Amino acid sequence: PQALQRFRPSILILELGSNDGLRGLDFGTIRGNLASMIDLARDNGCRVLLIGMHMPPNFGKAFTERFHAIFTGLSQDKAVPLVPFLLEGVVDRPGWLQEDRLHPTALAQPRMLENVWPLLQPLLQRISK
Repeated sequence: PQALQRFRPSILILELGSNDGLRGLDFGTIRGNLASMIDLARDNGCRVLLIGMHMPPNFGKAFTERFHAIFTGLSQDKAVPLVPFLLEGVVDRPGWLQEDRLHPTALAQPRMLENVWPLLQPLLQRISK
């Protein structure tokens, strides 16, 4: 909250990695935390872009679908634009993930920009007017 008040950003890009899911944090808690961040950003005059994440497939289909549903549900409930999956087109490319198979390398950055830019650009255009 203090950083929002101090720096007064026009746009907040909100991306939650898989760590909360990997640690087994309750889905309700994850959703509540993200919802609070969206509300706090809006209360401070920010437009919000929500960035979705997926869990690794070894967690099982039901778990991974519930995790991803947090992002799609919040996007709908809070009327914020959503990039469905930041790492779309990244996870299946050799050398685009670090050895942990979770975090992207520098090679992945252009693709990640392609994933985000179509939704970020309109937000930037609105604030530049």
